[in-house]
Amino acid sequence: MNTSKQHQPSFEYLAPDMGQSLIYNRFDASHKNTKPIWHYHPEIEIVYVNEGAGKRQIGSHVSYYNDGDLILIGSNLPHCGFTDAFSAKRNETVIQMLPEFLGTSFFEVPEMSSIKDLLKRAKQGLSFHGTTKEEVGNIIENMIRKSPFERILDILKVLKKLEESSEYNLLNADGFILKAEAQDNNRINTVFNYVQSNFKEAIPVDDISSFVNMTTPAFCRFFKKVTHKTFTQFVNEYRLVHATKLLSEQNETIRNICFECGFNNFSHFNKQFKQYTGKTPREYRKSLNFEVIEEY
Repeated sequence: MNTSKQHQPSFEYLAPDMGQSLIYNRFDASHKNTKPIWHYHPEIEIVYVNEGAGKRQIGSHVSYYNDGDLILIGSNLPHCGFTDAFSAKRNETVIQMLPEFLGTSFFEVPEMSSIKDLLKRAKQGLSFHGTTKEEVGNIIENMIRKSPFERILDILKVLKKLEESSEYNLLNADGFILKAEAQDNNRINTVFNYVQSNFKEAIPVDDISSFVNMTTPAFCRFFKKVTHKTFTQFVNEYRLVHATKLLSEQNETIRNICFECGFNNFSHFNKQFKQYTGKTPREYRKSLNFEVIEEY
């Protein structure tokens, strides 16, 4: 394995425009998000994708969305970009602000206690759906036409609606967050980035252990402690999520998708996929009304 620049962990430094306390960006086919694939920052982040499907990685959680997405990400929770392709109407809006963007004690007043609790939950990563996603998404997209002061008012509306909602899922339920020593943070980010780039190939535990300068037993203990998963489990989950993406988007046989995702045994792939999603690959694709003539 060769260590390359793309495998290094990335701390993202963010700076609002002069006279503003939050960052608002809209990305589409003509203005794509070029941020690092795996990064973290102290800012809270809200991401709204107005349509389409894609993969998301929040901490050690990997999953797939297929009807747009609305995500709230807490401080220093590592994550990746969420949109890898844009259609004519598809866009991604990203809002970022420091926890103290309204002052160090703003969220300490009694009226803000529920939003303070929301921001604490956001350290696990929250994905919202249903009417919450629709209503909040509309507010977020309309903010592009607002003044800096009006955006502050709108972001408080957004946070209040998210706090009141029960239409959400915890993404990083096991609580992975950058709490370890800097060296350990670098290691886990290096591992995650390597898996992102190489999950279609075999990744022996001995090789990845050597890659981060650890013995295999020490690496296995370290990875399980930080992510609450074994390394093999994490890699297989990453492959399975990629499989759900391909099953939903590509006119390809299930057998071909199996090997495209890094599995080298078709029956093992089917078994793992059903354990992970509750459905066989064929049942999963059928539930999406996506039909492909299978060739064996």
